[in-house]
Amino acid sequence: MRSQNLTLYSLLLCAAACGNPALPWPASPLVSFESAQELGPMTREQALERIVGRYAHFDVVAYEEPLRGAPMRTFVVSYGFTEFRIVDGELIESDRFCHAEHRINRAGMQSSLSDRATRAIAPPSQKVRVSKKEGRWMIHRPASPSLIGIKGDATKPLPKDRKEADFSDPDGDKKPGVTVQIRVNKYIKGEVYLARREIFENRLELMADGSIRGTVTDRSEQLVAGASSCLFDSDADPKQASDPGLNPIVLIPIDESLTSCDELMKQASALFPPVPEFEAP
Repeated sequence: MRSQNLTLYSLLLCAAACGNPALPWPASPLVSFESAQELGPMTREQALERIVGRYAHFDVVAYEEPLRGAPMRTFVVSYGFTEFRIVDGELIESDRFCHAEHRINRAGMQSSLSDRATRAIAPPSQKVRVSKKEGRWMIHRPASPSLIGIKGDATKPLPKDRKEADFSDPDGDKKPGVTVQIRVNKYIKGEVYLARREIFENRLELMADGSIRGTVTDRSEQLVAGASSCLFDSDADPKQASDPGLNPIVLIPIDESLTSCDELMKQASALFPPVPEFEAP
């Protein structure tokens, strides 16, 4: 998530052996950038004035992990709020997350993360760079590491051994890290307990309609703290799919009065693009 978003830890070597069909990625890109062509000339000050404000946040990060038979592919979809403001002459981005969903290319397989865990993700406010390129106004949010489910220094890599980790319990379920619910089929289900070092980078573009769109790059690290069963206790660490079109971020301008996560999710279908789905060929 974005999501600054938590990913499905995607262990499940058994998935390939359970007979679930592995579906291909949907067509890419998922987000159109055509409205950028309509932006008229403007100064840097005018561009900053257009950018400053509150936005409803939607991002998708695609992950892929090699498995026996066929790769496990996952979309992690994150919803929340983004705010841009000027502080001491610099443009600062702040993000807050509300809800996350997973889509998996295995029929019948599901994973989920509680809203309490999603809302515990707290990336630090970050200075962003604004530049003009071929008549377009680009916004670059550098990576700003943050920790969830583990205590320590976010600027340093996660420990390799879980015995060396000082896990926290941000979702308050008395289990280490954050809990991901996994369902392989109606017979096999369980929990995985994760810690994450979130390292997301956004490359964005100001659109003529007032939205801001771009792509997400994820270099996050993950450490499995444990699981409800040895079947799910694996150190698998899926990597982001390389196609930028599978990793979009969309920021939609909203009124300052919209601050509630519950209200945002009620309006999600009207505000955001459809959630990508895996479809059989």
